Amino acid sequence: MKLVPVISVAAVAAAAVSVAGLGTADAAAATCDVTWTANSWSSGFTADVKVTNLGTAVTSWTLAWNFSGNQQVTSAWSATVTQTGTAVTASNAGWNGALATGASASFGFQGTYSGTNPAPTAFRFNGVACGGDVTPSQSPSVSPSGSASASPSVSPSTSPSTSPSTPSTGAGTDGFESQTGAVPTGSWAVTSPDCSGAGTAAIDRMVAHSGTTSLRINGAAGYCNHVFARNTTLLSGLSSTWYVRYWVRHTTALPAAHVTAVAMADAKDGGKDLRFGGQNGALQFNRASDDATLPEQSPAGVALSRPLPVGTWTCVEFKVDGSNGTIETWLDGTSVPGLLEDGTPTHDIDSQWLNRTWRPALTDLRLGWESYGDGADTLWYDDVAVSATRNGC
Repeated sequence: MKLVPVISVAAVAAAAVSVAGLGTADAAAATCDVTWTANSWSSGFTADVKVTNLGTAVTSWTLAWNFSGNQQVTSAWSATVTQTGTAVTASNAGWNGALATGASASFGFQGTYSGTNPAPTAFRFNGVACGGDVTPSQSPSVSPSGSASASPSVSPSTSPSTSPSTPSTGAGTDGFESQTGAVPTGSWAVTSPDCSGAGTAAIDRMVAHSGTTSLRINGAAGYCNHVFARNTTLLSGLSSTWYVRYWVRHTTALPAAHVTAVAMADAKDGGKDLRFGGQNGALQFNRASDDATLPEQSPAGVALSRPLPVGTWTCVEFKVDGSNGTIETWLDGTSVPGLLEDGTPTHDIDSQWLNRTWRPALTDLRLGWESYGDGADTLWYDDVAVSATRNGC
């Protein structure tokens, strides 16, 4: 399934539509701008929706629209999405309800359809129409590979207003565009840390966040199916603080079982890995030397983390500070409270992590899939950056 690029409003195509309204002085009547990006195949689709508050600040929000076809929502992430007939309402999640003037929130969902899949042309933010409706003048048909028959103009990725949009000084970056073969080579080496099985790593030229190329991991379930693409060049020159940024696209929701998607060897912890993946359906860090987790795997701790959206590109950033052993994590530019270890014990988050002194020295970066039980996934990585300061999305 090929990623369909965002089509600019000037192209007025159904795969991506921007709808804007005028700001008001009343928070309850706040208007919005909506960017809708659909990726369709023969009988289903995913939609990535970004809503920007153009009115005064709000503490919670709903975004409502009507489908003009027979689309049916089947699952959603980063919002609660309900549907009655053709009417659909998305309500904020617990962590993304507060929107200042000009601030944005993103969510996504998966659905089914038959015939055509036109994008909505009118939205209501907290019950108030966003403003001038945009009616698509053409509805490009999308093949199972995801390529549209129209010739869209591609919009660049939008970086958070609080972060730099380009990698910082000292950054190592790789978008896999220099790869020429079918498997990662050069500064990337395919490795199976325990035993080689069904997991594979490949260079993909059908799905990409930017450019034309990405790293695809076909992750199989089971201990002997571990597979990663390993890079040591990106970390060269960094000695105590590592800001890692990458874009990832998952196919399957994180399972209840423990999985790892990113691993980094720690020279000060016996060469054991600092692992970033998931457990109980949400993102987590795991320290291989003592199996400590961040957050703690209590229901309250897991609730302070976040699931990883499926069927859409997500910007993941994290900071590991070797001088004081702290960690901070951002998902699409927003800090995740359950993945923040600030050195002070916080119940349900990092008390277990702080059971011992930890001052990491990371020596490599491995992107892949490691399942310790259930959990298979196909995922893509792109636009990787490692530096001494935050890279941004």
